[in-house]
Amino acid sequence: MTRTGIGIRTAQVRAERIIGQIHVYDGAGKGKSQAALGVVLRSIGLGIGSPWQTRVLLLRFLKGPGRTYDEDAAIEALQRGFPHLIDQVRTGRAEFFGFDQITRFDQLEAQRGWDIAKGAIASGLYSVVVLDELNPVLDLGLLPVEQVVQALKDKPEHLEVIATGRGAPQPLLEVADLHSEMKPYYHSVTQGIEGIEVYTGAGKGKSTSALGKALQAIGKGISQDQSHRVLIMQWLKGGIGYTEDAAIAALQQSYPSLVDHQRCGRDAIVWRGQQQELDYVEAERGWEIARAAIASGLYKTIILDELNPTVDLELLPEEPIIQTLLRKPRDTGIIITGRCKNPPSYFDLASIHSEMICHKHYAEKGVDLKRGVDF
Repeated sequence: MTRTGIGIRTAQVRAERIIGQIHVYDGAGKGKSQAALGVVLRSIGLGIGSPWQTRVLLLRFLKGPGRTYDEDAAIEALQRGFPHLIDQVRTGRAEFFGFDQITRFDQLEAQRGWDIAKGAIASGLYSVVVLDELNPVLDLGLLPVEQVVQALKDKPEHLEVIATGRGAPQPLLEVADLHSEMKPYYHSVTQGIEGIEVYTGAGKGKSTSALGKALQAIGKGISQDQSHRVLIMQWLKGGIGYTEDAAIAALQQSYPSLVDHQRCGRDAIVWRGQQQELDYVEAERGWEIARAAIASGLYKTIILDELNPTVDLELLPEEPIIQTLLRKPRDTGIIITGRCKNPPSYFDLASIHSEMICHKHYAEKGVDLKRGVDF
């Protein structure tokens, strides 16, 4: 049977791959480092209660001391929650610089970071290695691209490697198994409402970016000695077996009073033109929970996961969502995710809007998906 339009695939039994892949997130849009941290959280969540534990190295280039970054708070939350599983190394100087401002110090710091990364990759001790901002380091010529690419080719089979940042060079993209580009959108009608972010598109990184934002909110609360509560509301995910479940469970285990999770929908694919009455009922139930949560002001961050395809499938009307977003408390951040064919009007309200463009995905080559990273 031929299917047309957007459909959302929910939890299913799938073969799992055991060979780690090389992920590259690049582009000018927001969400690259967040997506990497979301994958880390998912992997850690699957390791809890299992015979193995996920061990992670976060190697952050171009992010030396003296400057704070958005993901600092998220990493703080990870390290507080899972102190024995996360190693972090920062290299470089705090200032931004271009080709004409490179110094000997920049070259030495980049090489120092790569020496650490190369040793970690070869050691086999880590399950995930995040090479944050590796792409611009290579683009600036601070490291030889061929050397980096060869080390990634020779990595242990089980290891997931995630490289982020703008300007990924072509040799790195050629060796990558997954390449998602974050493309920014700027809405001319309005500059958007601060605190509303939209992540859409067919590429990987939407829900994982949202998980990174949840970590960021919790971490900011820790640094300010406050309780920043998070609600994760998921549509079209009424089944069981999603990796988000394990990641969210890991968050709730470490921060039981800070993370609430609600989900709605059937355990089935919802296709345009074949919606069932229960799909509408479940979508509306989820929206009533989300609307009340937004109006309450009790949450620092609210994630509306897969709201976009829910609206695109006409399971929810746009206008009530627009009115609720317009009235959101100033201090409440709202993260909206999911692909869609017809962009809804509330996209114009977003101060940050990134489309994840899929340039390459290992699933297209018949590679089995891996629980904890892909689903």
